[in-house]
Amino acid sequence: MIKSSDVGSLPFFGDATRFLSGAMCFKRFSEEGSSEYFERIVVKGFIDKIEAGIDVPSYPQFRDMNKMFLGMIDGVEDTKMGHMETSRLSLKADRQQIPEVAVIRENSQRIYRKTGRAFKAKVCITGPYTLSSLFVYRDEGIFRRLGEVVVKIVESSAFDNRHGRVELVTIDEPVFGLQDDPLIDYGSEGRENLREAWESVFYKVHSKGARGCLHLHNTTDDLFWEVGSLDVIESHMDDPIYTMKKTEEQLEAADKFLKASLCTMNFDRLIENRIVTTSKQVLSESAINQEIAEIWRGISDRKVNPAIFVDNVQLMEERLMRVVRRFGVGRIPYAGPECGLKGFPSYHCALECLRRVSAAVSKR
Repeated sequence: MIKSSDVGSLPFFGDATRFLSGAMCFKRFSEEGSSEYFERIVVKGFIDKIEAGIDVPSYPQFRDMNKMFLGMIDGVEDTKMGHMETSRLSLKADRQQIPEVAVIRENSQRIYRKTGRAFKAKVCITGPYTLSSLFVYRDEGIFRRLGEVVVKIVESSAFDNRHGRVELVTIDEPVFGLQDDPLIDYGSEGRENLREAWESVFYKVHSKGARGCLHLHNTTDDLFWEVGSLDVIESHMDDPIYTMKKTEEQLEAADKFLKASLCTMNFDRLIENRIVTTSKQVLSESAINQEIAEIWRGISDRKVNPAIFVDNVQLMEERLMRVVRRFGVGRIPYAGPECGLKGFPSYHCALECLRRVSAAVSKR
């Protein structure tokens, strides 16, 4: 059975300052009650995803992913030039676990009672390659050093109890493959270090009883096929990995799986698609951009319902069926949006997208 799963991020609703403060002081005293506020918002977001029909929802990601994971690491200094290693990288003593995941684990019984069933969760963690891109100075060993920290985060994030468990751990590497990086040239020490870092991370995922997934935005560089402990690969909807004949052969040879991407998260593109398909004449690029701007103003003024631009269930189902026909249902354990929904106009619009994803997958 194919399960629906989202990537994580959502548009925030509420008091952002209070929420961020709560994330930083979670489980510690705060006069303004920000820790409790943070906990309440995270639980609501996770329950809303389950009630939207998502089988394996990620913890609701309202914070900047790079900042939240860099903020967990000791031995890093944020300078005017960028981040620098100042000492041995390790998890900070008071940042041993992802606060959002800790909230879900500690509220698992409450979530179980509200939804009526034991839940399966997904944990998203920024990978060593993407974290390395935030540093001013990088050497061949940086992937290994950051990989060791990511392993520790995996160790503290996976849980399994009678009310819920982590089924999927996704390592997010959106930067990988998008630029020419001499550190990972073929045959280089850095490339081997990155492969070993990923191997260690996904091996740890396995040891915690979960499946490991690698989230990419580009699959031109094929290093990930060499990671034996990696289970699932996901990329953007139009990535060639979903159409190439070679992918079928590689999936079989490496015994790996794909998460099918059913819809784009670029809301400007969704608006443009509707403009182009409903227009009775060919529009210039400037005319399209002008109309996109007008629609955004209408959305902001609550005169336009943003849900009309979200891909419909039938289109998502057709995309899923194309992937299934090409690779077989046995190679597609998960399906969902290609990326996070933070760029959507509203929280409710994002949940509507997840409801449509769930409906499309459940028809399979």
